[in-house]
Amino acid sequence: MLRSLRSAFARFAVRRAAACQRAAPKRADLWLQLGCALTPTFAESYTALVRLRRAIEDRWGALAAAQEAAQRFPENPDAWLLLGEACQMVFRQQDALAAFEQVLTLEERPDAALAAGDLYRRAGRHADAAARFARAYAAGGGAEALWLNAQSLFQAGDVSAADQALHLWATQVPDGLARLSAARAELFPEKKSG
Repeated sequence: MLRSLRSAFARFAVRRAAACQRAAPKRADLWLQLGCALTPTFAESYTALVRLRRAIEDRWGALAAAQEAAQRFPENPDAWLLLGEACQMVFRQQDALAAFEQVLTLEERPDAALAAGDLYRRAGRHADAAARFARAYAAGGGAEALWLNAQSLFQAGDVSAADQALHLWATQVPDGLARLSAARAELFPEKKSG
């Protein structure tokens, strides 16, 4: 009974914060902090608090809220995903990568795998990026994950695997097989398309 009451109040706090966010962002922040303090599970109040703080240019405050969520609910992949996104807001890429990897430890999710792959790619770790993009595809990431996988495999030097991923990509997108030659030319600029 107490748990459902706390959940109801946390939802009420999110609604109150949304109602006063434009006119009084500090009051909205207080409502959301109250909602976060009372919620018995990871809830929308944490996500809303991080978004509000980002909107008012308090990125470090957003990071603090996301860290609290991950500490309070360490078994919840959404809390870790929120932390990863908040870490990226303040350019803490290694911390963001650790958070996204924690999400993948808890649950296979395309959004976390894509985010981790992107960070690996930016760090020049193309083989690791390709592995995360492959996980993203396996978790339901679709054609975008295949395209990114093919790019990373090519950058990692595995042209054969990149071509296989590109061919699979072509089967997933409209008119993909007709566009395959152009896609190969884009992906492998120094190689003649076949």
